[in-house]
Formats: sequence, structure tokens, C-alpha cells
Amino acid sequence: MSIATSDQSPRTFRVKTAVFTVIIAMMVYVLYHNEHFLIDAADPIWQHYHTFQWWLLPHGVAGAFALVLAPLQFSDRLRRRYALLHRVIGRIYVAGVIVLAPLGVYIQYLDEAVGASRSFTFAAGFDAVLLLVTTGLGLAFAVARKIPQHRQWMTRSYAVGLAFFEARLILGLAGLDRPPNLAAAEIVVWSCIAMAVLLGDLANQWYDLRSAPPRLGPAR
Repeated sequence: MSIATSDQSPRTFRVKTAVFTVIIAMMVYVLYHNEHFLIDAADPIWQHYHTFQWWLLPHGVAGAFALVLAPLQFSDRLRRRYALLHRVIGRIYVAGVIVLAPLGVYIQYLDEAVGASRSFTFAAGFDAVLLLVTTGLGLAFAVARKIPQHRQWMTRSYAVGLAFFEARLILGLAGLDRPPNLAAAEIVVWSCIAMAVLLGDLANQWYDLRSAPPRLGPAR
């Protein structure tokens, strides 16, 4: 997975740094606000997860490796200096997606037995399909050594993967998850999934615009 094929300008580097700082802050907030039960065995939410808690382990581990390591792939310097590490992290990302996507759908399906809406299962399925397709196309272009297309599809893939965090961030900041507002949660989840590929394309277009060579003036 690669974000560029040319040297990045200082402004591009600053924008990337700002974007990933926001993403990391979002992840930290979600992990603390929504996943705090993972370090608290006495949390009553374990009763809700009891029937499928062991499915959460591979799903969570795969997702953590994929989404936390992925930002390293957007570093031009890392890709140029440590090409082997870049490829290894890329393989970890793809493997993580293959594990977390179908397990996420299955876990959401099991969650219906304890009151979850079927709409959330469809949302998880739609998100999983988007994640698998965008990642698969990114991998195919990497194998074909078509790096610009590889970069674009992997950017879309990461944007789709982040929908998980974005929905929980919005619900948490808006106070819609405690107590749960299921109607609002459905709207937020579907909206984040629907916007994911668009956000990835906006990132792609911004990068292509910043990387375009300057136009030469008319010859005299």
C-alpha cells in the first residue's frame, strides 16, 4: 500500500501529519469511550457480549493490526527507505481485512439475538463488501505494479475501514450512545458507510492535485 510515487512537499507532509493526528485522536477516543470494557472484566456489558465474546477476539486483533499499522503505509520516506517493511505491513493489512470483515458481519448477526436490529447486520455486510472489494483491487494493482491505482484503491480501503471509528465518534460526541438511540445510530452508521469511498476519493484527488507538476507559461 503506497500513498505516493514522488517526493512530498513540506505542505503535503504537514497536511498528512494533521490528518493522521486527527485519526489517531479519534481511535484513542473510541477505544476509551466504547471499548473500555476490554480492560475491565467487571463491566456489565460483558453480559451482552457473552454469547459471542470469543469471536470478538480475532475480529478485534485483526482490526487493530490492520487499522493501526495502515498509516505507516502512507509515508513516502518509509516506503522508499524500507521497501520490505512496506510490503510486510501491506500483507498484514490485507490479512487483517480478510479476517475482520466477515467476522464483523457474523458478530453483528449474532448480536441480533440480544436485541440488535437487522439493519445493523445489513450495514455490517455492506461495509464488509466495500472493504474487501477496495482492498482486493488495491492488492491486484500492487501485484500488477500499477502503483498509482494501487495507492488510490488502498486509500479508499482505509477510508472504508475507518467508518467503524467515525460512527462511534459521532455517536459518542453527540451523546447518542448512552443510553443508546438506535434510530439515530442507524442513520449515523449508514451515513458513515455511504461517505467512506467519497472521503477516500477526496483524499486521492487532493493528493493528485498537490502532486501535479506546475504548468509552464506560454513560450515566447
